[in-house]
Amino acid sequence: MEEEIHNFIKVWATIFLSLSFCHYMAKITPKGPTRLLFIAPTLCLFLCLPLRLHTVHLGGMTSFFIAWLANFKLLLFAFGRGPLSPPPPSSSPISLPHFIAIACLPLKVSPSPKVDEKKSPLNYVAKAAIYVSLSWVYDWGAHLHPKFILFVYFLHIYCFLDVSLTVFGAVARVAIGSGLEPPFNEPYLSTSLQDFWGRRWNLTVSSILRPAVYDPALALLEGVLGLRWARLAGIWATFVVSALMHELMFFYLGRQRPTWEISWFFILHGACLMAEVGVKKAAEHGGVTWRPPRVAANVATVAFVLATGFWLFFPQLIRCGVDVRGIEEYEAAGAFVRGFFRERFSAARWTVGI
Repeated sequence: MEEEIHNFIKVWATIFLSLSFCHYMAKITPKGPTRLLFIAPTLCLFLCLPLRLHTVHLGGMTSFFIAWLANFKLLLFAFGRGPLSPPPPSSSPISLPHFIAIACLPLKVSPSPKVDEKKSPLNYVAKAAIYVSLSWVYDWGAHLHPKFILFVYFLHIYCFLDVSLTVFGAVARVAIGSGLEPPFNEPYLSTSLQDFWGRRWNLTVSSILRPAVYDPALALLEGVLGLRWARLAGIWATFVVSALMHELMFFYLGRQRPTWEISWFFILHGACLMAEVGVKKAAEHGGVTWRPPRVAANVATVAFVLATGFWLFFPQLIRCGVDVRGIEEYEAAGAFVRGFFRERFSAARWTVGI
């Protein structure tokens, strides 16, 4: 664990220096291919840096923050778009602390400076308590149904991401003084796949995939396919890119050859979302106003997400040993902290002559 922490510090020191370089290059290079050329080495470096880390928590979060989010933000930044570029009509670049915080953390800056007031702090306290309590469930894994264990994995991942990303956002909010939107919006209340992926689940990723993948695909294909079909093609392209990035994230976690189950999960959801959008548009054009009851739509949506996750998504997590390694890391982290304070306490006693 001590070696991993040292590597973690070195990796993030390299990240900060690289982002400082990108911030400086924006001042002396015009947006477009020229800026992209100078930023390209940083993009490649960010794909390699997560390989220096091997733990689920430090390595997994770093790979998500840097190899995915930061690289996509830098690609947009190279062409004067995305959250790293100054909002119009301003032409002056954002400050270096803001640039680094927004680039390397899963933040979605809100146009309003107000802190999100929809969620009570008790919401996050409850999710943190659920997250901790679920860790004890794994001790009884041999006596529980495999499907129930998969459901526990789902809850574990959701609570961990929601709480941890919110904590990062709270720290960044203090650092940069901007209003931030929450990373999740209670996905278990989704009433459709469009609602789940577009408005509730991991909004930080959605806010990056839209300008980086969906909008360019729509602009490129609208003249060829027409607006209606270009929108569906944009949805398809977004899910394909998301599938490939998830495969990369799983490679960082397990260092195993991809089985492509994760890709099939997102391709399936992309196809179903395209069909859902198509049916809705056809119903609107046909004057059909009927909608299924909200409760029924919610149950069907959550059941579909869970069923396909049990089938294609979570088995890959199990093969990577994320559950076992995660618990081992908690124990190692606890032992490291206890040892650290024990050494400091012993040194203090020796200094005062106790």
